[in-house]
Amino acid sequence: MKPGMEVGQKATITAKVTPEMFAQFEGNVVHPAYSTVSMVYHMEWAARQIILPYLEDHEEGIGGGVSARHLNPTPEGSEITVTATLRELKGKAVICDLEVRNEKEKIGEGEVTQYILPREMIQGKIESMKV
Repeated sequence: MKPGMEVGQKATITAKVTPEMFAQFEGNVVHPAYSTVSMVYHMEWAARQIILPYLEDHEEGIGGGVSARHLNPTPEGSEITVTATLRELKGKAVICDLEVRNEKEKIGEGEVTQYILPREMIQGKIESMKV
């Protein structure tokens, strides 16, 4: 890992809620609102922005855990803002707190843990899991 990553660093992404982000299962829309699945995706994407500038060519990030609380619904056309804040560096683990907001209020919060590992190690693990 390249030097410079520090606790307190922030990264923010934005997105506009589209029908593809609605709460749905097997193509059947449950609610025409921003889904928890989409929120978790955006949380992971924001947290990834923290590590990207610090990855060496031989390294990659891999997910280690996500916890999320979806607090309020958000309709189509709303803009969401997801902010990751680096809370802790623990060995190879990068732990971020996440906050998700729409134009009116906080709609979600959580934590994302990523591990920075050699690409070869990740690929070896993937290969060893094949049946």
